[in-house]
Amino acid sequence: MLREKVEEVLEKIRAGLKTEGGDIELVDIKGGAVYVRLKGACGTCSMSTLTMKNWVESNLKKEIPEITSVHSV
Repeated sequence: MLREKVEEVLEKIRAGLKTEGGDIELVDIKGGAVYVRLKGACGTCSMSTLTMKNWVESNLKKEIPEITSVHSV
């Protein structure tokens, strides 16, 4: 159930990333921690840390209160 919720939110985020030539992949969920991998242009972008904190993590936490952290792998 949690995995499906996370995938739904990531799908919305993915739409934005694809406009920049990137993508995001859900790797794992352990407790309230979500592990994702930025791909394509986003995987090598110098702004990827900001993208993770300000966009990916903030959206996941806002829409799924159980999420405590998001980590890039």
